[in-house]
Order: sequence, then structure tokens, then C-alpha cells
Amino acid sequence: MSAPIVAVSLKMYFERARTLDYARSLVELVGAEQGLSDAVRMAVLPDFLTVAEAGAILDGSGIALGAQDLCQDDRGARTGEVSGADLVALGARVVEVGHAERRTIYHEDDAMIAAKTAAAVRNGITPLLCIGESERSGEDEAAAACIAQVRSALAGAQPAEVWLGYEPHWAIGAPAPAPSGYVSTVCNGIREGLGDVPGLSLLYGGSAGPGLLGALDPAIDGLFLGRFAHDPAAFVSVAKEARERAAA
Repeated sequence: MSAPIVAVSLKMYFERARTLDYARSLVELVGAEQGLSDAVRMAVLPDFLTVAEAGAILDGSGIALGAQDLCQDDRGARTGEVSGADLVALGARVVEVGHAERRTIYHEDDAMIAAKTAAAVRNGITPLLCIGESERSGEDEAAAACIAQVRSALAGAQPAEVWLGYEPHWAIGAPAPAPSGYVSTVCNGIREGLGDVPGLSLLYGGSAGPGLLGALDPAIDGLFLGRFAHDPAAFVSVAKEARERAAA
């Protein structure tokens, strides 16, 4: 069984100095927990302007550097975009693809998400593919919608490893996560429907934070954190929960 995963996207919440302070604090706290970085796969996804410096801080800590997006092309006339090749050169090992905000605010469709997933795979970056139903529905319908999103995204790519960030769109930014029973049932359906996909790890996001992981089904490998992990100590507390859950 693969080690559990705890990852956080800082989105665009922090100013540059705070992002770098966050990375430094997290490295210190993780380093103080003996064996934590061996037991839990951890990743931090800062904004683009701090990827290089955050990567230098995280280097050697056991915490992977990630990015929140990438261009579907590695080079060319893509004003304002960021190449996966350059992210790799800066040390990125994970990249978020297809977040609900990219789908809704920036109108990324299935074809774009598939192209970006292929770009991640082409450059040797693990795609953290964000999936989720737009409105609350029955568990079977939600699982089917997510499976279809994954199949579409992987149509032109065969990653050795893929992280799925399951985030019901209606739970993103909500005061509380979706009910644990609902999440567990949906994620079991996703895992069953994607049993032929190698290297698949399934994370839950959507207002995820400390105390949640223990309530979720073992089909879920970890958490994709948001604002509840803006305190580095909260991130570490979730990582410790993940370690304890895996050891149980």
C-alpha cells in the first residue's frame, strides 16, 4: 500500500512574504516530527511567483513542490502561461489540473483539461487531477460523473501515477466539508470504477481540515487541503493523522 498523501494549495491567498514564511515554518515543523516525511507524502502548491523560492526552501525536506496549473504546450505563443518543462526545472513534482475554479471562472473544458494532463505526463509531473460533481446529487450519480471526468482527462495520457483530488464543487469554500458518509460512498464508487488505472491515489478536498481523515473510508488515501491548512501546524496535524491512520 502506498503512503498516504497530504497536500495543500495556497491558491492566491498569501502575499509573497507570507508564502515563503509558510514554507519555512512547515519545513521546521515537519523536521521536528521524526519519520513523518517518510510515512506521509506531502506537497505544497504555492502561487507561480513563489514556486522557485518555495522550492528552494522545501528542497530536501521531504515535502514535494507543486504548482497550481500549467500550460497545455511547453513552448510557443502562449502569453501569460507557464510551461510544464519550466516547472520541472524549478523542482515541481506535482501539478494541479482541472480545479473547479479553472473550469468555471476560466471556462476550461474537458479538451483543455485532457491537454494539460497530457502536458504534465509528458514532462514527468504527477497530475493532481481535480474532479467533482457541480451540484449535490446521489452518490452513484456523483461517482459516475467523476469517473467520466477522469476517463476524459486521461484519454491522451498514461501517467505512471495520478492523484485524484475529489472535491464536490458545492463543498468548496463551504463552512464544513461534505458529510463523511457521502464522501466515502462516492470515493468507493470512483475507486471501483477506475480499478484499471495504475498508480491512482484518491484525495478528498472541499473544506477538508484536521479531524476529517479518520472519519473517511480507507478508499481515500489522504486530503487535499485549502484554507484550513493556512496555519502550518494544522497541515502537520493532518499529516500526523494520516500517519496514525496508515499505521492502525
